[in-house]
Amino acid sequence: MSTETAAEHREKAYALLTADANKILKLIEVQMENLTMPQCPLYEEVLDTQMFGLSREIDFAIRLGLVEEEKGKELLESLEKQLSALHEATMQK
Repeated sequence: MSTETAAEHREKAYALLTADANKILKLIEVQMENLTMPQCPLYEEVLDTQMFGLSREIDFAIRLGLVEEEKGKELLESLEKQLSALHEATMQK
């Protein structure tokens, strides 16, 4: 595989992971605004399941060499911070 092709694959993998992280954030935003409160078991189950799935995707991409470990961790930590801020904002309403 050429260096250019490998770089394109890495960029695409990271873009897909970022898109999945954004989908999780949007899903939780909608759930918190319309369906349930953060202390609801359904909310916690959805959040846990989605975060676990994303972490497995990131681990897989890292093992394939498509994403650097540090970038994968940063993506997951960024999503966790955004979700925490969303949770705090919801609790203050």
